[in-house]
Amino acid sequence: MTTISALREHGIAVLSRAGIRNADVDAELLIGHVLGLSRGQVQAKAVTDAAIDPEQQLAVLEAIERRAAREPLQHITGVAPFRSLELAVGPGVFVPRPETESVAQVAIDALLAVPSASPRAIDLGTGSGAIAIAMATEVPHAEIVAVENSSRAFVWARQNVRELAGENLRLIFADLAELPAELDGSPLDGTFDVVVSNPPYIPLGAIPRDPEVRLHDPEVALYGGEDGLDVVRAISIRAAALLRPGGTLVIEHGELQGSAIRELLASDGWRAAATHRDLLGRDRTTTALR
Repeated sequence: MTTISALREHGIAVLSRAGIRNADVDAELLIGHVLGLSRGQVQAKAVTDAAIDPEQQLAVLEAIERRAAREPLQHITGVAPFRSLELAVGPGVFVPRPETESVAQVAIDALLAVPSASPRAIDLGTGSGAIAIAMATEVPHAEIVAVENSSRAFVWARQNVRELAGENLRLIFADLAELPAELDGSPLDGTFDVVVSNPPYIPLGAIPRDPEVRLHDPEVALYGGEDGLDVVRAISIRAAALLRPGGTLVIEHGELQGSAIRELLASDGWRAAATHRDLLGRDRTTTALR
């Protein structure tokens, strides 16, 4: 196996046997990670039967074996794409999913609709910082606050904020349900136009099928109690205090939870609760007005 073409075919075969969907994509991304190439460049070199040196070949083979053992691709490469960003991720932090990009878009649209020179948003349970950094970079005139209570996830969020965000994003280590009314002498309650969250929402009895999720994503980022809505209930209460009158709440959830969340929000006094679909046509985001 001295060519990229042969290594690619080997990788596809190994990953396919391991049950990896889109094995060709993962094989090409792993080769590209080791060689410092884009996926398109890997494909081009495979067509021309370009050679690969033994040391690089060994590194690729090791990466393929890790992926075949169902270690997340993002843990092997150390990065996860999210909208226009490349986020650093690894053990201890939830790997951002493509479907969450539509949640970020809803929050960004809500921010852009605010008739203020400096709209404010807060991301409760920011994880890697994906949604907060997307808002901060795509709405640079906005002030963004990101909150995380997992020390392991906070390390990744801090790295991503430092490397990708500007001074308009502030990261806070705190529990979202116990976030104080003011911080360092500045009020938090009643000062935000948008509250957004991708909380843990999997019911305790619904263990994820994919080993990448079940074995590698932190449990605190997955499970939300018996019905999956324990953290959503806490967000509903805390967000009502954080938002200005007329402010928008944006919550990600599972595709079967929209109705229950709308009822929950309505019972807490929220207005105009509505559920929105992601790009695959699945219920993904519920919004409501303060």
